[in-house]
Amino acid sequence: MQKEELSKDPHLLNPLVLAFLGDATYSHCVRYHLIAKGLVKPNVLHKTANQYVSAKAQANILLTLMPLFTEEEAAVVRRGRNAKSGSSAKNADIIDYRHATAFEALVGYLYLCGKEERLAEIMEQAFAIVEGVYGHE
Repeated sequence: MQKEELSKDPHLLNPLVLAFLGDATYSHCVRYHLIAKGLVKPNVLHKTANQYVSAKAQANILLTLMPLFTEEEAAVVRRGRNAKSGSSAKNADIIDYRHATAFEALVGYLYLCGKEERLAEIMEQAFAIVEGVYGHE
């Protein structure tokens, strides 16, 4: 699939639009990661993926990685966290939901800016956090 050019600069996009793309991007990365780890049963894949993509997990990832973000990344995170979505979280408290949205906005932003290396670095760290091995390598 060919990546079309955006008519807008990613810096100017609504942070909820960035989060919309970031949600799909992160979910895709999680699914690929789990399959690469050798998980193949659909039910197991689904249950395991939910441990990575829950608002609580994403909030934990964001808060753990926050000190490592560049100023540009931190600005995107702030915009994502402060965005008013108009919807509420189904299975999370509002703070986790806002932090998860901020994380997704950052992922979407990095993807749109073509910062694949940085995105891969953050994905690797995110997976280590969820798996409880972050900082123990």
